[in-house]
Amino acid sequence: MSKDSILDGIAQTLPALMQSEKIQNRAARNGFDWPEVEPVFDKVEEELKELREAFESGDQRHIEEEVGDLLFVAVNLARHLGVRPEQALKAGNRKFVKRFRYIEEQVAGQGRTLLDCALAELDRYWDQAKQQGGDDR
Repeated sequence: MSKDSILDGIAQTLPALMQSEKIQNRAARNGFDWPEVEPVFDKVEEELKELREAFESGDQRHIEEEVGDLLFVAVNLARHLGVRPEQALKAGNRKFVKRFRYIEEQVAGQGRTLLDCALAELDRYWDQAKQQGGDDR
């Protein structure tokens, strides 16, 4: 890469979501961006389709590449929607943990472990957690 790139100076040590956001912000400030959000939604769908094709091929290297592309475009979508992807993912993690803990409590209350349960039962507990406000941030 040329030392004269507008992308120079973005710390390689940043968390990947933050690094991606900075890369995209710099590119956007220099005219490389969609003017509205709809094409970004289309790009997410395109990347998801490419990931499915890579998965079906069984080529692990290609699968990893396509997962990276999907995550990159998801950051771009977040940027277009005015969402900070790092904070959004942290909130999503907290929501998942809260719901998962609810499932653990339900199962433990019956003297069982998660491995004793069918996925359908765990899904029912997940739905209960959602109904009980398991998405609080």
